[in-house]
Amino acid sequence: MERQPSQATLEWIQEREAPVEAILAEQLPDGHWVRRDQFYTAKYRGTVWNLVILAELGADGADPRVRAACEAVLRDAQDPDSGGFSQHRGKRAGGGLPSEVIPCLTGNMVFSLVRFGMLDDPRVRRALDWITRYQRFDDGEGEAPSGEPYDRYEMCWGRHTCHMGAVKALKALAEVPAERRTPAMQATISAGAEYLLRHHIFKRSHDLAKVSKPGWRRFSFPLMYQTDVLEILWILARLEPAYLRDERAREALDLVASKADAEGRWTLQQTFNDRFVVPIETKGEPSRWVTLRALEVLRAAGR
Repeated sequence: MERQPSQATLEWIQEREAPVEAILAEQLPDGHWVRRDQFYTAKYRGTVWNLVILAELGADGADPRVRAACEAVLRDAQDPDSGGFSQHRGKRAGGGLPSEVIPCLTGNMVFSLVRFGMLDDPRVRRALDWITRYQRFDDGEGEAPSGEPYDRYEMCWGRHTCHMGAVKALKALAEVPAERRTPAMQATISAGAEYLLRHHIFKRSHDLAKVSKPGWRRFSFPLMYQTDVLEILWILARLEPAYLRDERAREALDLVASKADAEGRWTLQQTFNDRFVVPIETKGEPSRWVTLRALEVLRAAGR
């Protein structure tokens, strides 16, 4: 059994302040941030990034400013045909350019929109269908996928699926209540969870002695298209807590547990604060958001 968090730690978590108002104060009248056509390329001050941050911070989806941001990305970033989300707007036809739809962005936008209460919006349902139709979990074996949308962005698809794209797809599906998940969603979840467990969360599946990316062992909040061990475990816990009781998740869970300080708090080890509209917590200091996520993961794992 892991050490239980102190009452002081639990009260400290509840005192967290979300800089939602400061972010919304920078919003433009059209619902975007920075410039309309830089909703993705202005990292990490553009609209899609602020939408992810607001969703992570628990902003109110009924707030007219938040809803305006949702409508802005649906209008300018979503490919109206496929339902996926694109890096650029099609200035002639409108909507997102079909040739620039990518999986990590689509997962992030679906996560945000569902968290803001838009699960029943037909446009969001179409984006969920994109995930269940196209998201792959290839592990470097066999031929690379071909045809639309696989004939571009080798780094997203290729013979080995982008780990981060796979994680964001599952993050989106984790926002859908279990009783609302379709058979297609559940099939995608099962395939994705097995893919992550095959990698022991952060290892190379074909050589488990090697870490895929050392940075994934340093915890951050909020994460943009990147990921880390803690986020992956948190997503798996929200999909189905039993995934965390798989032996292949043990080393990742041990890593999370090992990072708690004497007060049962976890530190913000990485941040994009100098690139956000407003800073969120302080690098090198205990993080309420990382701590909350770590406690949720360990509890779901029965620790």
